[in-house]
Amino acid sequence: MASRKTRVLVFVGTRKGVFVFESNRARKKWQASGPHIAGWSAHHVSFDQRDGTIRAALNHDVYGPNIHRSRDLAKTWEMAGGPTFPKESGQEVKRIWRVEPGRPSRPNELWSGIDPASLFKSADGGATWEAVEGLNKHPTRETDWFPGGGGLILHCIIPHPTNPDRMHVAISAAGVFRTDDGGATWTPKNRGTRADFLPEGKQTPEVGQCCHHLVASPTDPDLLFQQNHCGVYRTENAGDDWTDIAAGLPAKFGFAIGIHQHADQTIYVAPEVSDEYRYMPEGAMGVYRSRDGGRNWERCADGLPEKYAYLNVLREGMATDSCDPGGVYVGTSTGQVFYSSDEGDSWKLLADYLPPVYSVATAVVE
Repeated sequence: MASRKTRVLVFVGTRKGVFVFESNRARKKWQASGPHIAGWSAHHVSFDQRDGTIRAALNHDVYGPNIHRSRDLAKTWEMAGGPTFPKESGQEVKRIWRVEPGRPSRPNELWSGIDPASLFKSADGGATWEAVEGLNKHPTRETDWFPGGGGLILHCIIPHPTNPDRMHVAISAAGVFRTDDGGATWTPKNRGTRADFLPEGKQTPEVGQCCHHLVASPTDPDLLFQQNHCGVYRTENAGDDWTDIAAGLPAKFGFAIGIHQHADQTIYVAPEVSDEYRYMPEGAMGVYRSRDGGRNWERCADGLPEKYAYLNVLREGMATDSCDPGGVYVGTSTGQVFYSSDEGDSWKLLADYLPPVYSVATAVVE
C-alpha cells in the first residue's frame, strides 16, 4: 500500500478472510488488499492504538478458533493463539467473537469474548489467557442465559477509559453486565430494556435480554447506546437505567449501531423489518442517524440502493472513523461495503462481491 502522512484504514472481516481498504483523509480514492488470512472467518478486527497492532478474531471449520495479529498494518500476519478452557473443565471454545485492546495505562492488556459466552483476559499481549470467572460463573448463567441465532456469545467488551475497575460487556442472549471491581463481580444492567420473545408477564427480566450490539461515547463513559433484539436504547448512567429511543425508526429490530467519534450524541443504526425477515424495510437500504441521542431520527440514503435491496447488516457490520467530517462504513451479509465521508449525508460503494461481511472496523494512522 502507498505510504501517506495520514492513512485511513478500513478493516473488513468476512467469511473468507480480512480485506483492508486505505485512503487519505479525503477518502475519495481507495486502495484495497486481501484477502488476508484467506479462508478464515473474521468475526471482529481491532486496531490497537497503543502500538499499532491489528488483531483479528478468527474461526475456521477445520482449524478451529484463534487470534491472528499484524504488527505492520496488515502487510504480514502471524497466528497469536487465543483463549482456551483448561482441559479438565470439559469445555471448549466454539468461536472467538471479539478481541479488544485494554487500557492505555496497561499496554499488554487484552480481552476476548467467545462462544459459549465467556470473558478472557490476557496481561501479556495474548501469550496467555485467564478466564474471568466472576462473569463466566455468574449465578444467573444456568437459568437465564440462552443462545440466540448466532449461539451463546459474548460479543461486546467496553473497558472504561479512565477507571480500571469498570467494564461493560454484552451477551446474546443474557444482556448487558457491568463490573466495578475489576471483574471480581458483575451486575446485570438491563433495566428498561425488553425481551419480547419471552412469555407475557416476563418480558422485562433482570437477565435474559438480547443485546445485539453496544457502543459507548468516546467522551462520556456513562453514555452508552445499544441495538437490541427488541429496540434501540440509551443510558446516561452507565447502564443503571435504559431509555427506549426507537420511536421514529421504521423498525425496532436490527443488529448494528455506530457512534460518532467526536459528537457523542450522533449515532447510526440500520433497521431491519423483524427477527423473522431480517432485511431492510421495503427492500430499500437506509441508515438512520440521530444527532441528539436518539430523540429524533433522519433517514440517510443518498447513494444507497433504493430497490431490491433486501440487505442484512450483522452486529459488527458498522463502524465510524475519527476524521472530520466523520466517516461511516456499513458492510452487508451479501458482500457490499458502503461508506460516507460526510457523516451519512451521502454514500458510495466501497466494495462489492466480497464474501459475507461479518465485521467492519477503522483506524486513522498519522
